[in-house]
Amino acid sequence: MDDTTLATAFPAATEVQWRALVDGVLKGADFEKRLVRRTPDGIAVRPLYPPAEAAPQPGRAAPGRWRVSQRVDHPEPAEANALALTDLEGGADALTLVLAGAPAARGFGLPDPHALETALAGVMLPLIGLRLDAGAAGPEAATALLALAKARGDDLSTLDIDLGLDPVAVQAATGAAPSWPDLADLLRQVEAQGFAGRAFLADARPFHEAGASEALELAAVLSGALATLRALEAGGHDLERARTALAFLLVAESDEFLTVAKVRALRRLWARVEESCGLTPAPIRLHAETAWRSTTRRDPWVNMLRATTAAFSAGLGGADAITVLPFTAALGLPDAFARRCARNTQHVLLDEANLWRVADPAAGAGGFEALTDALCAQAWTLFQTIERDGGIAGSLRSGALAERLAGLRKTRDADLATRRQPITGTSEFPDLHEAPVAVLSPAPAAPAVPEGALPSRRLAEPYEALRDASDAIVERTGRRPRVFLANLGALSAFNTRATFARNAFEAGGIEAVTNEGFADHAAMAEAFRESGTPLACLCSSDAVYADQAVPAAEALRAAGATTIYLAGRPGDLEAALRAAGVAHDLYAGCDLVTLLGQAQAAATP
Repeated sequence: MDDTTLATAFPAATEVQWRALVDGVLKGADFEKRLVRRTPDGIAVRPLYPPAEAAPQPGRAAPGRWRVSQRVDHPEPAEANALALTDLEGGADALTLVLAGAPAARGFGLPDPHALETALAGVMLPLIGLRLDAGAAGPEAATALLALAKARGDDLSTLDIDLGLDPVAVQAATGAAPSWPDLADLLRQVEAQGFAGRAFLADARPFHEAGASEALELAAVLSGALATLRALEAGGHDLERARTALAFLLVAESDEFLTVAKVRALRRLWARVEESCGLTPAPIRLHAETAWRSTTRRDPWVNMLRATTAAFSAGLGGADAITVLPFTAALGLPDAFARRCARNTQHVLLDEANLWRVADPAAGAGGFEALTDALCAQAWTLFQTIERDGGIAGSLRSGALAERLAGLRKTRDADLATRRQPITGTSEFPDLHEAPVAVLSPAPAAPAVPEGALPSRRLAEPYEALRDASDAIVERTGRRPRVFLANLGALSAFNTRATFARNAFEAGGIEAVTNEGFADHAAMAEAFRESGTPLACLCSSDAVYADQAVPAAEALRAAGATTIYLAGRPGDLEAALRAAGVAHDLYAGCDLVTLLGQAQAAATP
């Protein structure tokens, strides 16, 4: 029997052949600019990679499922308990206990450590994983949790508990180091109660929310974890115990490639730190939480897609436990439906997609291996820079880390404003008529950032501020700001730019008044008058613009248009269009946030 596979009948394709075909499609355009993107760290993400040798990759302590963790953050302890029990009955096998005042509480959270007893009523601690997220109240919460477990007769040495103590995260969020006992003394205190697990956490969230790139997030976490090791060793604990008292938390973003590579990179980087300390690398406990900065208040349903991709990527990358933020988290306190969606996201990935059945599926994949290697190199360099700054605490005190983060935010803000980094449902494809989404309690106003603290910002905030202002105008006047789309010529000529203009204006809460197009400028001017807005935007093809844009603009100005836009670039017509009254150009890559702010002001009585 001939068992030759069909593939052997065809010659293997080469990258040279592929490039030749691609160059034919690009027709002289720059390959690097069109098909290669750069991450905020400057790492090239290429469209094609050859297979790679699978580098040795540290993984989970044991292959298998990651834990599905749900937040417990309702401010009423009894209600928090009911929600937690529902989550556990629905398949979650871990809880994250969030206390009020913790940065991740977002204005909610259990009121104090004494509330843990009520919140955990009926919860069998030996059967689940547990992580405390208490911020500055960490030591008190840890004491209360361990006392509760002991009172129940649980063996603390066998419980899967992360106490989550992280003075670096508290300093980053508040601008000042917490007034805790020495870390070595804290460890001795919990060990005296019989706890032998992970007391401390190296938490990436404050840095990620302040704008960190993947490499800087990794570097900050490494430096924070190393600071904990040093403090514990200096306080009398041997390094072997010190490292087992430490866990990590990374943020999972909706960029699949970078999130998988980031999670893999942390395990490699920490193994290098362990080797430098004279330790044989051992598996770490690595938590992942979906990104707060990527959540949106507008069209929050898209948050489900972001969270799914993020959880998928963290699971493939090798996270031990994953917390999915409910899709309404940015709007307020999530209800049972939003919590159910959050946990079911992971159940689908685990039990329907069976992602847990393959350990490190990225091994040998050229793209993932290249990105993991590049992130390791970049993160290690930044880690050394932070250490030269005096470690993570010193870099926070001096403002050096804040300065690096501010530079990254500035670049990202420009990408968001120009929609080089689009936000689906917010800056792209907005819906001015979306129905409200239920939450148990609306989110409180964000507090002012304390002096010396890192800011926590969501990417969508500039556009959301414009939408909020538009809503306020509706409440005051009964109508949104509007822009008249002056569609010129046939549908085939204006449709593309009219659709583009409508999406762009509505991203800022400005309703687009559209039509089927005008061949007659007088009819267009009359329709503009009836629209009741001082804003107009010319929409058509370059060919139609060549003949009609200038007289159309003049007709609009004569009809009372005070602000006229051109959808597209003016090209050779720029001087004539400016003279005719076209003051602004709306095109892919323009500063849309600034343009929308000005348009909203011009359209508002």
